[in-house]
Amino acid sequence: MDEKLKNIVLEHSNDIIQMWLEEVNSHKKGDYTATISDELFENTNREFVNVIFSSIESQGLSSDMDDFSERLINLGWPLSYLTDGMQVFRRVLTEYILSQSDQIDSNYFSKVLREVDDWVDPVINRLVNEFSGSWENIVSLQRVALQELSAPLIPVMDNITIMPLIGTIDTERAKFIMENLLDGVIKHNAEVVLIDITGVPVVDTMVAHHIIQAAEAVRLIGSRCILVGIRPEIAQTIVNLGIDLGKFPTKSSLRKGFQTALELTNRTIEEAQKNDKDIEKLIDSLDKE
Repeated sequence: MDEKLKNIVLEHSNDIIQMWLEEVNSHKKGDYTATISDELFENTNREFVNVIFSSIESQGLSSDMDDFSERLINLGWPLSYLTDGMQVFRRVLTEYILSQSDQIDSNYFSKVLREVDDWVDPVINRLVNEFSGSWENIVSLQRVALQELSAPLIPVMDNITIMPLIGTIDTERAKFIMENLLDGVIKHNAEVVLIDITGVPVVDTMVAHHIIQAAEAVRLIGSRCILVGIRPEIAQTIVNLGIDLGKFPTKSSLRKGFQTALELTNRTIEEAQKNDKDIEKLIDSLDKE
């Protein structure tokens, strides 16, 4: 930025900041900022304009921009807050510089516009790129976390594991389920795996095909699959679609599936027999003490 114009901006920074704040605040009506508290909105605006002026003073792009962009993402504010704010600043800055000149000709007007653009445009690009990069990084981390949660394999007893599935199953998720299932069977030395589809809203031909493939893959490495959570409407859909699930056991509930898994691993559930007389004797002995 031209030194003379730069000095005008820095010497009258308070006036420019006030003009910018007033115009930005006037936009706080029916958009996303309407639900933001006045205190937070005011503090964020002041932080924003301080970042802008710090880049003017340093004659470059301030490192504070990176921190500010990340802060906006953590607050859940959209990218339009940055772009709209910078466009307002461009307009306010141009108008103020022009107002400080007694005579304005076309050459001076063009010079001011060019100088303002040469400074504002790099700042916008830096803010947008940093915001987008941070956002993509967060989305990537969230995607990894969701994948890990989308197909958990839980060892509940020796040689028995459960994979509860919730939500829709598409091709990408089915591939992850297959990989996680096979890795988990080997890792936990599972003889029986219960795939619980209680939380899967729709079981169509594609979903059933993926489940059958997963069960067949588990069988090839020496384990067995039990499909549990077959609700009446799911059973009716499977029958109407002509899907053959006869290659591995199916149960209506996780409890029934777990009982079958115990039988397949040569174990049973036995209820402990309580002797009422022994209990009465124990209570009497406690009372005497």
